[in-house]
Amino acid sequence: MKIGFDNDKYIRVQSEHIRERVEQFGNKLYMELGGKLFDDYHASRVLPGFQPDSKLRMFAQLRDQIEIVIVISAQDIERNKVRQDLGITYDEDVLRLRQEFLGRGFMVGSVVITHYNGQKSADLYRQRLNRMGIKAYFHYTIEGYPNNVSLIDSDEGFGRNDYVETERPLVIVTAPGPGSGKMAVCLSQLYNEHRRGVRAGYAKFETFPVWNLPLRHPVNVAYEAATADLNDVNMIDPFHLEAYGVPAINYNRDIEIFPVLNALFEGIYGENPYKSPTDMGVNMVASCISDEEVCSLAAKNEIIRRYYTSLNRFADGWCDEQEVNKVALLMKQLKMDLSLRRTVAAAHQRQEETDCTASAIELEDGTIVAANSGELLGSSAALLLNVTKYLAGIDHSLKLIPQNMIEPIQQTKVNFLRARNPRLHTDEVLVALSVLSQHDDNCRKALEQLPNLRNCQVHSTVMLGEVDRKIFTKLGINFTCDPVRKLPKR
Repeated sequence: MKIGFDNDKYIRVQSEHIRERVEQFGNKLYMELGGKLFDDYHASRVLPGFQPDSKLRMFAQLRDQIEIVIVISAQDIERNKVRQDLGITYDEDVLRLRQEFLGRGFMVGSVVITHYNGQKSADLYRQRLNRMGIKAYFHYTIEGYPNNVSLIDSDEGFGRNDYVETERPLVIVTAPGPGSGKMAVCLSQLYNEHRRGVRAGYAKFETFPVWNLPLRHPVNVAYEAATADLNDVNMIDPFHLEAYGVPAINYNRDIEIFPVLNALFEGIYGENPYKSPTDMGVNMVASCISDEEVCSLAAKNEIIRRYYTSLNRFADGWCDEQEVNKVALLMKQLKMDLSLRRTVAAAHQRQEETDCTASAIELEDGTIVAANSGELLGSSAALLLNVTKYLAGIDHSLKLIPQNMIEPIQQTKVNFLRARNPRLHTDEVLVALSVLSQHDDNCRKALEQLPNLRNCQVHSTVMLGEVDRKIFTKLGINFTCDPVRKLPKR
């Protein structure tokens, strides 16, 4: 994989810039964290070289000063919103994030449930958190937010919210995903800290969009594609342009909320230290891009991946055509099509040749390996066997798992587990390989290749089942699939 981003430089310059911002506001700074504090796979996909835990490693230098507040929207709890990259609901991810932060030595102070309007599911979730010994607060829906500034900046607006008790000078406000209400939590805290005589500041740490890359740069367009379900739109920051005469890129929600922040700061301090929403940020990504061509190509591949994600969401009834059409329009604006993702054509070619569902993987050196389903294996399971044999230098014709071992597994699936599909899935193939590896060197060599599949690209001609999705995710494979459930009849 070609590297296009200097991760070591990023950790150095980004941490320096954040230290400067903390010093600017003294002893109480609320920092909204856009995106993910760790497991930032979107950033690692569009900026090859960026490590998913880079932000966490950077903040570790300030660990003793940091307190983390996790935010989740009551609306996301109500609709069981799922984090697509991990396949778990947002409410479960809050608990996962908390354990991850605690395990790395960070203080997690509390959870804030936003957009609260009496939802029963949110009440039950708060009770669950309290039983676990986790402080939980409600922040309410404010009518006319974010435009009704007079109501928002009042005791009936932010003043109605629970005051979140914090102890440390740098409070990082994060969430399982976008649209959770992180900024509103920060602004509400500024208002309520002021009522208690505390001078607090606000800053935003968000990786995307990258303010000093062009509006239609593939890296920024990939962010729009990633947030198509939120209908976020990248825009030139009009406040920044007016203040400095220099174009800067931000997105609609930050620009819409800026008058609220401006009014809050003026009410608290008499003036706003920020002239634009872009000023609020501390993003140093652009200065760490070492190869723009590599990052642009990676970002275009991510846009295609997001397009297939939207197609599958639409097929499952999780979104409407608007989301799909938006990502399709972004692809058109960049004059790109699906042929850029080489595994798509390879998988479809294998399907045409065999008249069976098929999958294809692109390795880091550009090699394409394909496989199709058969009576014994699904196409994803067959693909794992084919690609690990290729990487281990094992002859393709060699059967790693003998048929007389596969057939009893199939019988158990059908006769006892009531499965309709007797073919082995990826997890079953890996378990079989593991058992055989104790006495078979080829199986052992094949298993040893699994780490080499990280960051590889896969496409399937049919929608993947939950098991195969989870296995690919755990292996670090970036996959897409056609929005169909079985091979169309000829």
